[in-house]
Amino acid sequence: MRPFRFGVAMYEPGSRAEWVAKCRRAEDLGYDVVGVVDHLGRVAPVPALLLAAEATERIRLNTYVLNASFHNPVLLARDLAALDKFTGGRVEIGIGAGYVRAEFEAAGIDWGTPGRRFGRLVDVVGEIERAFADRPRPPLLLGGRGDRMLTFAAAHADTIALTGTAPGAAEGRLALASSAALAERAAFARRVLDGRDTELNLMVHFVRITGDRRAALEAAHELVPHLGVDELGALATVLAGSADAVAEQLQGTRETLGTSYFTVLEDDLTTLAPVIEKLR
Repeated sequence: MRPFRFGVAMYEPGSRAEWVAKCRRAEDLGYDVVGVVDHLGRVAPVPALLLAAEATERIRLNTYVLNASFHNPVLLARDLAALDKFTGGRVEIGIGAGYVRAEFEAAGIDWGTPGRRFGRLVDVVGEIERAFADRPRPPLLLGGRGDRMLTFAAAHADTIALTGTAPGAAEGRLALASSAALAERAAFARRVLDGRDTELNLMVHFVRITGDRRAALEAAHELVPHLGVDELGALATVLAGSADAVAEQLQGTRETLGTSYFTVLEDDLTTLAPVIEKLR
């Protein structure tokens, strides 16, 4: 069983001083990885990670995740190679196919079919592999939920990221997959891995460390109304309860789903900290 890793996905640009402070805070709180999302209106991934590297000492740095359709594959591979060099090899490359249609339209990029978006991702991965053909490639994380994506990730990635979302998320809504659906996706990933020791990552969408778990789950229900309170309480992507209870929940998720690497959103940076401390 792999040891735990914890990451935080950052997205608010803020000032230089604010960004530096957040990255240092993540390192001080015991996070293993600082990630940067790739969405319009959010912080730009490559320069943000370069600044994060300058501001910190040990924490890993990842793109969580680059939208393959937003980038020219050859130029992106060049930029990632430079980022890896200038950060002293602390980079982890995360790539996805993109899922917010409005962003494609705003950027003037053809939304296309799922197959076309997947093809763009394949092109990007191919160029990255070529760019690092004569030197060690940074760890590669590929995220998604479909059979085609997970099968490709099993063949190429060092980490497979399970989104924990349902199809409604494609329209920009927070639509979480049920426990059964997530378990099936994790089982499919393990099946196509066919025994290979590949890390599994899970995005956690809601974290509340509290003595009133029921109230926290009712708050989560307001954000995710398509699932009932009891259903939310059973999700691996929802963490609610005392620090001890959440630590126990994460241990159970690692045992049942095989996910040892958990990523939270920037809003939950400090919230998860006491749980990380307990699991160390």
